[in-house]
Amino acid sequence: MSPAINSPFRYAGGKFYARKLIIEHIPPHSHYIEPFAGGASIFFAKEKVPHNWLNDLDDALINVYLTLRDHSHELAKSLKGEVASKERHTYYKNEFRPSNKIEEAQRWYYLNRTSYSGIMNMKNCFWGYGDKYSMRPENWGKNILRTSAKLQGVKITQWEFEKVIEEAEDGSFLFIDPPYFNADQDKFYNCSFTTEQHYHLGELLRKHRHRLKFLLTYDNSPEIIGIYDWANSVLEKEWNYTINRTDDQTKEGKEKRNNGNGQDKGTRYKGREVFIMNYESTELQPALF
Repeated sequence: MSPAINSPFRYAGGKFYARKLIIEHIPPHSHYIEPFAGGASIFFAKEKVPHNWLNDLDDALINVYLTLRDHSHELAKSLKGEVASKERHTYYKNEFRPSNKIEEAQRWYYLNRTSYSGIMNMKNCFWGYGDKYSMRPENWGKNILRTSAKLQGVKITQWEFEKVIEEAEDGSFLFIDPPYFNADQDKFYNCSFTTEQHYHLGELLRKHRHRLKFLLTYDNSPEIIGIYDWANSVLEKEWNYTINRTDDQTKEGKEKRNNGNGQDKGTRYKGREVFIMNYESTELQPALF
């Protein structure tokens, strides 16, 4: 048994708040694959199976995953004694120059844990830490080691999604969370996804639908429903989530709304997406938490 833990990252578009809904729809499997890992909230929340594979095209993200898996103690040591401050955020964003892979991971991890929504596209990577809702720096080391334990034995690659799907073992289960079809991706991600790639993903999954099982999450749009009109199940889902904002993301006057502390109270939103599956509901298993 491997414990359910949170993703080590804050990740724009991540599935942290939808974890329970998603895990309820995952069928039994021994090979688990995420072609678009991102923050990998589902991998960290679910039971670890004998064979696990995380993939993402973002080279900086993959370097952090590899560092977490293989050099966790060095990464934890590099961040020991850090403080979360706007000045340190500015330093890591604009001045710190990594000289090796561990220092690259150190910079990425600091910025991710202290930036609004974990956005790592540098033109929109703004200070967004608050003691009431962010993991404190004194807990980063323990989080890194806990994450490393779960990543042991996990295959981690930086491949195009086509290669991952083509090389997936027969009978594998894939949790697929690509960039949204209608989202303004360039604001959030370092790797964009074209309309043609969305259609190509659908064609590729249709080609392999008889040898692989998948659960695909997408924004609810007529185009996506059309691409996957061959799927066994298309379910509309919604869930609540909260976003906390800081003075870098809100208009002036926010301080007056928050007793002058520079911190907005969490704003509640509702996530709405479709879950697309190529298997029937009779194969579903109960949630693990």
